[in-house]
Amino acid sequence: MTPPAVWRNLTAADIDSLMRVADSVHPSLPESAEVFSERAELYPDGCLALVNERDELCGYAISHPIRNHQPPALDALLGEIPADADRYYIHDMAILPEFRGGGLAAKGIGRLLDLAVAKGFPGTCLVSVYGTEKFWARFGFGPEEIGDDLREKLKGYGDDAVYLSRANE
Repeated sequence: MTPPAVWRNLTAADIDSLMRVADSVHPSLPESAEVFSERAELYPDGCLALVNERDELCGYAISHPIRNHQPPALDALLGEIPADADRYYIHDMAILPEFRGGGLAAKGIGRLLDLAVAKGFPGTCLVSVYGTEKFWARFGFGPEEIGDDLREKLKGYGDDAVYLSRANE
């Protein structure tokens, strides 16, 4: 049985704990604490912490607006959210193994998709890694045609990285 946990907004005080989760879940795709801190500062509504009953971080989600087909490179600072952003981007969702399988990811993704719809973005996109395309397909995401520039950028996310998108309703 999955231990109880809830999603709340990520705070600056969560970054050290977030790094422990990120290092555990994504050891081959490291990103700096500065990347996560900047995202939380630039777009706090899109940055969530999954916490257990003792308010200990056991997962997180990082998301923000981008221009279509222009996700940031892995471990890169944004500087700002583009004023002409036209897509919502789920940069990362990571949940410790013992908290998987109980619907917590679906609740977090639902919260992010609701935000994307509320903000009026016509679509949401992400970079799928570790062969998670089937997982994301459950939420309406599928592969889309991409150009050479984006294909090259995806190499930084690993050999199995796939750009996925979905229309927001």
